[in-house]
Amino acid sequence: MNHRTLGRTNFKISEIAHGLWGMGDWTGSDDAQSLAALQLSVDLGCNFFDTAWSYGNGHSDALLGQLLSRNPTKRLYAASKIPPLNDKWPASAKYKYRDVFPADHVFKHARLIRENLGTDSIDLLQFHVWDDSWTNEPDFRKTVEKLKAEGWIRFFGLSLNRWEPENGIRALRTGLVDAVQVIYNIFDQSPEDQLFPVCHELNIGVIARVPLDEGSLAGELTAETRFPKNDWRSLYFGPENLPNTVTRVEKLKKVLPQGMSLPQMALRFILSNLVVSTTIVGMRHPNHVRENLAVSDAGPLDDTLLRNLRQHRWDRRPQPWSH
Repeated sequence: MNHRTLGRTNFKISEIAHGLWGMGDWTGSDDAQSLAALQLSVDLGCNFFDTAWSYGNGHSDALLGQLLSRNPTKRLYAASKIPPLNDKWPASAKYKYRDVFPADHVFKHARLIRENLGTDSIDLLQFHVWDDSWTNEPDFRKTVEKLKAEGWIRFFGLSLNRWEPENGIRALRTGLVDAVQVIYNIFDQSPEDQLFPVCHELNIGVIARVPLDEGSLAGELTAETRFPKNDWRSLYFGPENLPNTVTRVEKLKKVLPQGMSLPQMALRFILSNLVVSTTIVGMRHPNHVRENLAVSDAGPLDDTLLRNLRQHRWDRRPQPWSH
């Protein structure tokens, strides 16, 4: 496993991060299996774990807390997120900052997350949604500065809206934000345009999420694929998105090098960009851990393949089904 520096935090973190969303909030998740997968990640060199209070109302934070307690001699990094008080996803300028992240709400959840993690200070605490119209709110600065000054957190970050990577750049320039989490993959290349240059300029850590486009880049979807109604993917891969996605994935398969799987190519595409500090992969099963963590050792893709993959960029705007 290779490691990179998470911007100005100077955390040396694994290129592949273990995401806990599916462990805390998905039907069919098994805690024993989840903990086994997490421990295997640690044993294979992963040291960065992404969770959020909204992943099962603290359940994924508690699972990560168990992992931390079982590995007291290893430096493992915990990144969690504060949910929006108004429970609106994604963020929007039509919502007031005071209705989304009032100080009492932020500190309440910071306390709950610390308790579930079993740590005195959270390595990286993020707002789970963000809109740049809130940047100049005095309470935003006061809250983040207090979180850091009083030792609640070590560093602060933002998770940006799907397909709106520029909606966060103003906040990055306040000096309050140490890391940013953004959707970036073979299809979603737009963070390279404006966001990544600013992150490079300001030495802000980049956490790439949704590396497999919610699963499409695993290469197993067909036009007949259907998900249970209680599965979020049933909305994302509905009639407005599934046919186009399947068509684009099939085109991708035509440039797939022999001996390389589509998920491997997708992850290596992300890691070929040195502005990226790490990419989050959800891994509930130990066999997925072995497969995905091994990608780090394979190194970046060659320039010819990267040029080909640039042609598969798919610029999209937020839709009701994409949230």
